[in-house]
Amino acid sequence: MAGQGSAGNVIAALCSFFIPGLGQLLQGRLLIAIVQFCLAAVLWFILLGWLIHLWSILDAALYRPPA
Repeated sequence: MAGQGSAGNVIAALCSFFIPGLGQLLQGRLLIAIVQFCLAAVLWFILLGWLIHLWSILDAALYRPPA
């Protein structure tokens, strides 16, 4: 994927909108995808999962791969 603002990042952000961590998984970042998915799942039980969900979306949209 190219970088911030690229079509790949938009698609990744949309995927993270539906399932936290899915966008990071599409970007090839397995560890952060697992962390965000598990944190969102746990925190939704105490109604704070939306914080992780939002973090996941923004992280996927603003990701810049290392040069």
